[in-house]
Amino acid sequence: MSKFWSQVVRELEPYVPGEQPQIEGLIKLNTNESPYPPSPKVIDLMTHDAIDRLRLYPDPNSKKLKNTIAGYYGVTADQVFVGNGSDEVLALLFMAFFQQDKPLLFPDISYSFYPVYCKLFGIDAQTIPLRDDYTINFSDYAIANGGIIFPNPNAPTAIGKPLAEIEALLQRNTESVVVVDEAYVDFGAQTAITLVDKYPNLLVVQTLSKSRSLAGMRVGLAIGHKDLIDALDRVKNSFNSYPLDRLAEAATVVAFEDDAYFKSCRDKIIATRNWTVKELDKLGFKTLPSQANFVFTEPVSKNAADVAQYLRDHKILVRYFNKPRISQFLRITIGTDAEMQALIDVLKML
Repeated sequence: MSKFWSQVVRELEPYVPGEQPQIEGLIKLNTNESPYPPSPKVIDLMTHDAIDRLRLYPDPNSKKLKNTIAGYYGVTADQVFVGNGSDEVLALLFMAFFQQDKPLLFPDISYSFYPVYCKLFGIDAQTIPLRDDYTINFSDYAIANGGIIFPNPNAPTAIGKPLAEIEALLQRNTESVVVVDEAYVDFGAQTAITLVDKYPNLLVVQTLSKSRSLAGMRVGLAIGHKDLIDALDRVKNSFNSYPLDRLAEAATVVAFEDDAYFKSCRDKIIATRNWTVKELDKLGFKTLPSQANFVFTEPVSKNAADVAQYLRDHKILVRYFNKPRISQFLRITIGTDAEMQALIDVLKML
């Protein structure tokens, strides 16, 4: 700790990302990346001309990308915001909407970046406990608030909420912004984008990192009422006018245009997930219902931390959270069929 640090930096407990180790032959199932490469059409973007144009700034408004996203989801371009990964989009919306007199509400077990942003931006927050079955109870959110945010499906539990319950929440909560963080929505949940025209306080956030295999490109988006998007643009242009590089924008356009490839990869991941759950059940694991590209599972007869270390010793990396209520669970990303078979084979020897 340095004498030059500001007070807010001294008090921060930074977000800890999943480990990105450089270990030969490792099966990496800890950060919910796609096991499959991006669309083959991305290769076609890497031309000498495209590389040469990297000397030029990208379009600060990302018009082509916004038009592509708008067309895909049936909204207008002025309802779309894009940023450098959904984490940046979330950071900007925390600044834009949640610095209020009343507390921001989010689940007690949820994306661990939320409390970090609250600390960083001086936002008062109140966590709402999940039910004993690890599901969100929206009735508990019927209190005065300066905003509501939750992932759907939730992370790290992988459990999604039906669209009808989200709409009921929006009907009750009309005086603050409601953010639905849909990083994993493509793997079995219902997107709330269909509701943005009905509810001007709804903002939906998605990422290209999971179902569209572009984690390394760092592209995120938000869709909502034009007034919400205008606020995000004001913050973005006061922070970084050019959050997306030219190749990231081009790759994202291709990712949305190649819908058949996206659906093929998504369907394979879902099928592998369902197989993995059945195999874990046979081994005595208790797995929560998953609508994501990962499973949240409890090795009932073993200590979760010990199992995580055992897997690491066998060059399989999963995510362990040493936190209240979930310290006996492991989060396991769904890899290829061969990777998941290797996981099960190693667990059989435990």
